[in-house]
Amino acid sequence: MRHLSWVAGLLVLAAVGSTDAGRAADDFKVEDGYTSLFNGKDLTGWRLGKEMLDGKTETANKRFMVADGVIVVDGKGGGDLFTVKDYNKDFNIRLEFRAAPKADSGLYLRSVPAQLQVRDYPTVGPYKKVKFKDGDWNELDVTVTGAKTAAKVNGAAVGEKDVLEVVVKDGKGAAKLNGKDVDLSKVEVETYSEALCKCNGEVIEKAFKCPTKGPIGLQSEVGKFEFRRIRVKELP
Repeated sequence: MRHLSWVAGLLVLAAVGSTDAGRAADDFKVEDGYTSLFNGKDLTGWRLGKEMLDGKTETANKRFMVADGVIVVDGKGGGDLFTVKDYNKDFNIRLEFRAAPKADSGLYLRSVPAQLQVRDYPTVGPYKKVKFKDGDWNELDVTVTGAKTAAKVNGAAVGEKDVLEVVVKDGKGAAKLNGKDVDLSKVEVETYSEALCKCNGEVIEKAFKCPTKGPIGLQSEVGKFEFRRIRVKELP
């Protein structure tokens, strides 16, 4: 009987410890000013293509699902998960990810093709030297700011000291570079934002190019991936 009581006591302690661990995992609180993009229960606020996912715990193609309070990506391709909302203001996004060995996913910053590679970095790269917790949770911290403009004329970049003028009048356009006429069809103008990207506090991209408008997205590509604690703060 003493032996049985001892075993029962261990089981009770184990159960309590398990409960406490579960509670500890749920103790995370979103920082002031941030909005959670994942409620830990379902995919409300997300979409896969035109498939709205409010109240659903998995996508129709079963590539994304919610289990144990995290978004699980099966890594067999099958599309990209995007927020229903667009984030057109400057913003900071923080999240945690856990990658299976050699797994490959991505974080879209305002839609395709602006994909920050999110991977098992030590084996797949491209940030092989970043501090990384194998088989455990790693944190991404990304700040997207500004609306910059870059231009090319005849394939050559317009420098900071150059002056490019483009005029449209009565449906007709004309362009000048440093006061000289140039072929308007040879002028390329791009407007973009830049993202400062950190993994576990280390900078992995100083000025990652991304669109000025669009949603936030997660990719299903290779290997099992998990995401949690996804939150965003729109900046003034």
